[in-house]
Amino acid sequence: MATDESNELDGAPHALGSQDVSVPLAGLTRGRVSVARPMRDWYVLATSDELRTTPLSRKLWGIPLVVFRDGTGRAGVLLDRCPHRNVPLSGGDVVEGQLQCPYHGWRFDGGGNCRFIPSLKGDCEARARNTPAFAVRELDGFVWVYATPGVTPAHEPYRFRLANAPEYTTVRQQVEAPGTLFSTVENALDVPHTAFLHRGLFRSKSRGLTITAVVRRSADRVEAEYVGESRPPGLVGRLLSPSGGIVTHFDRFILPCVAEVEYRLGEENHILVASAMTPVSDFVTRIYAAVSFRLRIPGWAIKPALTPVALRIFAQDSVILGAQTATIRVFGGEQFASTEIDVLGKHIWRLLRSAERGEVQRGEGGEVIEERVELVV
Repeated sequence: MATDESNELDGAPHALGSQDVSVPLAGLTRGRVSVARPMRDWYVLATSDELRTTPLSRKLWGIPLVVFRDGTGRAGVLLDRCPHRNVPLSGGDVVEGQLQCPYHGWRFDGGGNCRFIPSLKGDCEARARNTPAFAVRELDGFVWVYATPGVTPAHEPYRFRLANAPEYTTVRQQVEAPGTLFSTVENALDVPHTAFLHRGLFRSKSRGLTITAVVRRSADRVEAEYVGESRPPGLVGRLLSPSGGIVTHFDRFILPCVAEVEYRLGEENHILVASAMTPVSDFVTRIYAAVSFRLRIPGWAIKPALTPVALRIFAQDSVILGAQTATIRVFGGEQFASTEIDVLGKHIWRLLRSAERGEVQRGEGGEVIEERVELVV
């Protein structure tokens, strides 16, 4: 039986400004948007290959940041504002292992401490001359930043567990989506839309097969295991397993920003699409994806075909997310009417809101909530 779960996403804490809504439409929406900002967590700011000798300008939740390498090659992240005269530090250079402001030449180390001021006689160090610094980890070819400055994180970032596995071929890709963090994550893990938006590339019109989604939610993640699903039709399915078969399929969301889509077909065929979503702003999300696969077909042979197909799927998602965001702005807010086959959406939202409030207890153990949903594919 279909259910109306529109209240599942109510209580979204952020409202669009009044300038975004036309007066005749004002009564047709609650004026809220599903934006949650978990600030006590890790996000990807760049890939290791991007971060060379030149500082990078980045934004996280709309906050300007600068990423650079110090004299030892270690990555550092600072607020992109010189405390002296408010010039972006990202316009400067790395000099003697320190980030140099392009205006007056003040230099800062990876901890945000001012280490050198040209023409100043005596010690340059003073608290007011420092700039906020953020914790950084460089793992699996990605540069992660902790969104709250000046704190020692209690947990480490997500690991792309197959990105460097020698028996797997990995394709890395960056794309930008014009949608909220919530909408972008839900889109990445939403099964029903693939038969329409990605028809021919991934899945097709319904085959009338009933499968079961076993949903398990714990403190910092939710996953759906799809039971009884045969190989999805479409170009991607044929590339992964020309002979077909029954698949093991998991979709996962891991706080604060990671989506995993995992398929196994027999013992030989395995693919994991792991995507770290970085909220550039409330309505723009950068996706850092690593597609790792091990197939009967050699990786070098399938990689040239898989990359353009994956980019085409990402492009279709970007267009639809842009249309969704534009509609929310026209109406001055959103309104959701959901059914049980929107398998992960309500769980993703609850986790994001809990993380925003600082209520997430990480680690093993804890309560696991489980439910089963049937859907037709």
